[in-house]
Amino acid sequence: RRRPSTSSSPSRRRLLVAAASFFATLAPGRASAAPDASSCEPLGKSSSVAMRAAGGGGVGGGDDASASSEILDLYPGTALTRMENARDRAASLTEDQLSRDWSSVRALLLWAAGLRDLTDVAPGAGNTGHCFNDFNHVDATTMSLSVSDNENRGQVSGIAFGNRLGPGIKVASDPDLGPGGSWCTCAQGGRSEPPEDVAHLQFRSAIAWKLVWVPFGGFSRFVLVDDAGAQLATGVPTGPGLPSLREREMNYEILRGGRYARAADAYAAAGAR
Repeated sequence: RRRPSTSSSPSRRRLLVAAASFFATLAPGRASAAPDASSCEPLGKSSSVAMRAAGGGGVGGGDDASASSEILDLYPGTALTRMENARDRAASLTEDQLSRDWSSVRALLLWAAGLRDLTDVAPGAGNTGHCFNDFNHVDATTMSLSVSDNENRGQVSGIAFGNRLGPGIKVASDPDLGPGGSWCTCAQGGRSEPPEDVAHLQFRSAIAWKLVWVPFGGFSRFVLVDDAGAQLATGVPTGPGLPSLREREMNYEILRGGRYARAADAYAAAGAR
């Protein structure tokens, strides 16, 4: 495990949040705009693509007690046991398991995230049909239920003002994974350092893992990486239902240059040689 970057102090994070909130107030119609079903911006309109990329480490490192303390200092909304269990589940998945038909692969991703496969309920009420199925909803976030009702008050660029996910989180979360809840939160903003995505800002939670498509071979391979960007698993799924090529390209683009793209970049570099 890596130790967290000492450059992301709590005071710096407060400044980032304050700045994001300020600029949100300048955006015309943000508060009154009707969100789409996913509460995220449509494909191709993410302002995160233009956000800066910077280096830095993730949370974690040292012995378990100190790592837990560091995570909670930075992201007090994290459900630690649930996060570790979600990472363990993801790391247990073999490349063979993740290189089968997309429908079976996605079912394993939901299991690893601690989410139920729910498609017969309304969006916002626990429906997980979009999870890992587009460019953006690829963060397996495990948060304390005390923060699951947190709303986006302008901290996260490109996300619907409000973005109320709490009721759906409670319905969709698998209790067997541990205390707290899970959701497939939006990844946009994750290329910044520290991350400025829904997990880290709205829920003040580290992510358990993130799905990133590899920019080589037609974006056919994905990697699962933890909050520090370390690889947990990889696969090359097949069959109908795969996110479109455009979605896979955009997934990488919103993370390009940041910590979460490093494992994907390593695969691309190796494949290009």
